[in-house]
Order: sequence, then structure tokens, then C-alpha cells
Amino acid sequence: MTDELVQIGVTGFGLARPSRVPKSRYTSADFAAREQERMWPRVWQLACSVDHVASAGDWFEHRAGSSSVLIVRGDDGVLRAYQNVCRHRGNLLCEGSGVGLTQLQCPFHHWTWDLQGRLREVPSRKTFGALRNDDFPLVPVRVDAWGPLVFVNLDADARPLAEYLEGVPADTEWAELDEFRCQVTARIPVACNWKVVAEGFSESYHVQGIHPELLASVDDVNGPQRIFGLHSVLYQDYGVPSPRLGANVPDATVWESFVRTQGDRVGIDRDQVDSPVPLFADGATLRDAIADRIRAHQATFGIDLARYDTEQLLRLSQYNLFPNSSVLVWGDELNVLLALPGRTHDTAELMVFVLHRAAPPDKPRRRPRDHVIPPGGDLGPVFNQDVSVLKTAQRGLEQPGLTHLSLSSEECRIINLHRNLEHYLDISPTELTPL
Repeated sequence: MTDELVQIGVTGFGLARPSRVPKSRYTSADFAAREQERMWPRVWQLACSVDHVASAGDWFEHRAGSSSVLIVRGDDGVLRAYQNVCRHRGNLLCEGSGVGLTQLQCPFHHWTWDLQGRLREVPSRKTFGALRNDDFPLVPVRVDAWGPLVFVNLDADARPLAEYLEGVPADTEWAELDEFRCQVTARIPVACNWKVVAEGFSESYHVQGIHPELLASVDDVNGPQRIFGLHSVLYQDYGVPSPRLGANVPDATVWESFVRTQGDRVGIDRDQVDSPVPLFADGATLRDAIADRIRAHQATFGIDLARYDTEQLLRLSQYNLFPNSSVLVWGDELNVLLALPGRTHDTAELMVFVLHRAAPPDKPRRRPRDHVIPPGGDLGPVFNQDVSVLKTAQRGLEQPGLTHLSLSSEECRIINLHRNLEHYLDISPTELTPL
């Protein structure tokens, strides 16, 4: 699929037969090793926010499977990234993230580099014989940013990030992403393959299955989807009921659903489902009234959203960036979901970024609050439901009677992920076979 706009509807676009994906892509340690060797080192990976590494000495470790990349803001203001490994005996230099670095020192034997990756100190240097600092720089990794998001790529010859992102930056230009600041992140360990996580946020077919409280305030049926090539997007309307509920859904039902699932966007606690339905003028709709409430709530933070119409505030643009990122764009919010591979084929992490607009737009950056959410931790009703199915999905995939997953046209973004995965892993002919 290349730069296609796919209109998914009840009687619209469809496949002649389901597209089948071999289950071994989720259950095989050998397949995961092949991804680690051939795919992960060659793609641009979303790693952190600019807010994590905004000031000199700020640093962030990006982990994906066995890979560890250290992202550092130098004392010269330049953002750099390195393979997170000491050139002496291979120990990690840093774990996690932090501030105030003036040098990079291995905790094992204290070999030390400056923030530009140049070796500066070797204890007992004479015992190494002729050791030249210039022969032992840190191994560089390409790093770049799109809006408030930082990406890395281990391939020194990779095409630039702006080119890799295809048409996505142009498609989001209206939202002025540079105004967003990362407020908080959360990491959630999950017992499944990373693709199970990524694919859980690559289709809306599951809304009617695990998110019944959403149905009254989202159109989960008629969202057009666009395939750019590597990447894809869903455009989905909120503030309207699902066609699955039939005609004449009362405004009070739509409003209650919106408050229960997205009440924070209008400044209402999600438990206040008895909040009165907003009034709106003749010729307007409840959706317009919800958009007005979003503008009013943002105004309490000094943010003027008058430039954004109802469509821009209540139509979600969900971008699936190959291989493992979902970027959710609204007029008032920006959220990121990362599916990070674990050290084994059946472990992963879901990492969530929450970003809001700054007031004023050039407000200085502050370091986000980073959290690790233990199994069973509360992420809110909708995310709790999403996370709950990840473990059961992996266990189901391991059953011997299942050989393939069967995908519909609505799941075209998942199909696109696997087509691109085949390209990076040199799988030809395709294994995505119809029944």
C-alpha cells in the first residue's frame, strides 16, 4: 500500500478474503532475533521528548530489545546520541535518565568521555601501552527531532528523519506541534510481543469489543485511513455516537459517554457523569458545544484555541509510525504510545507520553515526570481495558491450533506494518496470504 486513502465503512472498502499473518511472528524467538538484527538498527525510532533533553547535561536512555542508546544535550547545546557502551569492557554508561551530566563516565572502571563523545580519562593509562584517545570515541547514533519528539537511528547511512516520516509532518502542520510540551510519561511492562502492543493501537475494530462506554461518543465505523508507505493514519470523529448504536442516540447519552472517557478535556471529573448537557444555539450541534467547552477549559491555562474549529478539536488523527509508534493528534492534546520490544520475544513495554500546549508557546521547557506503572496499576478506564487484553492476546497466540491471524480491511494499518516488516527482513515472496 502506498499513499492510499482507504474509506472504511459498513458497506465500503473490503478485501476479497481475510489477509493472514503467520503467528510465528509473535511467538518465535528466532523471528525476534531477526528483527533485532535486520530491522531495529535500520529504522528511525521515537525515543523521548525534546523536554527530556532540553538543557545542557540532560540525558535519556532509549531501550529497545537488546539495544541501548544514550541521548545527551551537550554543553554546546547540540543534541547527540551514542550507543550506550563503554569502549573498554562493554559496560553500560548510564541507565534511565537524568540531568546535570558534565561527562560520561563508565561506573565499572571509570573510563570517561566528554559530552561530545571524546575520550578524556583512562585510569592506569600506562598499562594499556600505546592508547590514543582519538581511537576510542563513543559510537555515534543519528538523532533528530520532529516537533517535540526525538528520534534515533543506529544506521549511519539512514535517510534523514524528515524524509523517513514521508507525508506525516505536512499532514500535521495545522496542529503546530512545536507548541506542545511533554508533561508526563508512563512505562507499563507487558507480557507480550511488541507487535501485539503496536497493533492494539492500530485499529478501532476493538472499540465495540472492550470499550463499550466509548461507543456513544465515537464513530468507530466510518473513519478513513491513509497509508503513506511506511506510515499510516486514521481520522476518527469524537462527540458523535457509533453507527453501531443505531439512529437517534440522545445527546445526553453522547455527553455522558464523552465525560466518562474524556472528561478531563472539558474540565470535568470522569465520575461526574450527571453533568448537565451543554446548551448550544440553533444551527449548532452538541459536537460544537463540546468543542466550545474544550476551548473554555484550555483558556483557563492561558491557551487560545479559537484558531481551531470543531473538526480539528474533535477529530482524532492517529498516526502509526513504522515500526512501533502511535502519535495521536488533537487540537488541544498530543499523545504518544510506544511499543518497545523487551529482552525476549514475549515481553515488551508500553510507554505513554502526555503532551499539552505551552502558554505562552515559547515557554521554557521543564523535565517531564516519568513513572513506571506496575502490573495492575490504574491508567484510567479505557487504557486499563487496552492493557488488560495484551497478556491474554499473547497467551492465545501460543495455542497450537492457531497458525495464522486473519485480518480485515479495517485492520489495513496492521497489514501495512507487516508488509514493511517483510521488506526490512527480506521476506519474499510475501507471507501475508489470503485464505
